[in-house]
Amino acid sequence: MKLIILGAGYATRLYPLTLNQPKPLLEVAGKPMIEHVLDNLKAITDIDRIYIVTNARFAEHFAAWAAVYQTPQARAPVTIIDDRSTDDSNKLGAIGDVNLVLTEAQIDDDIIVVAGDNLFSNRLESFGEFCRARDAPVVGVYDVGNLDEIKKYNAIEIDDADQITFFEEKPAHPKSTLTGIALYYYPKWALPLIRQYLAEGNHADQPGLLVQWLYPRTPFFVWRVPGIWYDVGSKETLSEANRIFARQTLAD
Repeated sequence: MKLIILGAGYATRLYPLTLNQPKPLLEVAGKPMIEHVLDNLKAITDIDRIYIVTNARFAEHFAAWAAVYQTPQARAPVTIIDDRSTDDSNKLGAIGDVNLVLTEAQIDDDIIVVAGDNLFSNRLESFGEFCRARDAPVVGVYDVGNLDEIKKYNAIEIDDADQITFFEEKPAHPKSTLTGIALYYYPKWALPLIRQYLAEGNHADQPGLLVQWLYPRTPFFVWRVPGIWYDVGSKETLSEANRIFARQTLAD
């Protein structure tokens, strides 16, 4: 199983913090956000390779970080892939970046895709177990508990088997407080569907749009993220994440 970490965004809402530093390498509770992500995913022992896709501005930043990080992480070596974009005007988008990694690394294996700025309070080994058991696309979901909050993300409705029956990005009138987050599993048989989505000229940026396109075509399941999930999108939410995860570190 291969892990693809999305790190090619420019995080303009966090300027000036992200002018010369990629958001996933900003520190939360004493270590880069991306290390929080990896610490919780490395419990999935099937992962044997990690790919971080980034841009021309930050490729060297990630390479310098990886040179230090991967020394004790030999089981799953880290590879940095530069999508060669330089700003928001020529970026490939999240789905385009996933396709780039699949192509450049010639991946023919199951993949997990996660955003490098997604913070989880719990280890995610159960996610790997759930995905293996389903052998079908899976998206992590989190109950934000507020219909107004959902309008910033996406709304999901599911059946008793945890299969998606409805998915809409940034809904105007959401019926559910369950939202899909940037944590995905695609078995290798589903990889050609990602290429088909792009070949048909669909939007290459928001990864949730791929879910929206896929779920009517093939069974697509959800997995409930345990504990706390945090999406860092502004200086205010970065400060809040520092408080929350610093408390958790002390508790551990």
